[in-house]
Amino acid sequence: MAKNILICGVGGQGTVLAAKVLSQAAISGGEHVLSAETIGMAQRGGSVTSHVRIGEGIFSPLIPKGQADIIISFEVAEAVRNIEYLKADGTVIVNKKVVQPTTASLTGKTFSEDEMISYLEKAAASVIAVDTQEACQQLKSEKVVNMVLLGAACKTGIIDKDELKAAIKLLVKPDFYELNCKAVDYFG
Repeated sequence: MAKNILICGVGGQGTVLAAKVLSQAAISGGEHVLSAETIGMAQRGGSVTSHVRIGEGIFSPLIPKGQADIIISFEVAEAVRNIEYLKADGTVIVNKKVVQPTTASLTGKTFSEDEMISYLEKAAASVIAVDTQEACQQLKSEKVVNMVLLGAACKTGIIDKDELKAAIKLLVKPDFYELNCKAVDYFG
């Protein structure tokens, strides 16, 4: 059975690395994987979306709308923007932090974290809202948001934590391996 995981955020948050680690973990587990990124204006804080499809019978790397089992969102507004990809019984794992777009500062309009999470809770079967700021404070690094969110995804059973750690070992500089594993373990 295929597993479809959409990872979304804004440029510089580590979404592409998260997709690579997730893909490598599945490959190491003997799974067939197709993936693709849509990056756009990522270097300027724009949207980044990665599609990761795991399993047999997959012929396109892009997840059709309404077919994502899980959306892993590094920013709550990006989860809202991409909710149309989620299955009716799907799960959203979302970083509670709102990244206010440049246009918000120009117009004086802001986005409310609570309103967006409430919207997601109505649209998804399950929402796991993660306070990554607290996690990063405890881990003493702002650079592990991606692994904290992947660790939360392990709780859903979509990926094996040991395979995820093996993929981290292959893809992350050795100096950062232990820190990234601690981030994956943050949720137990």
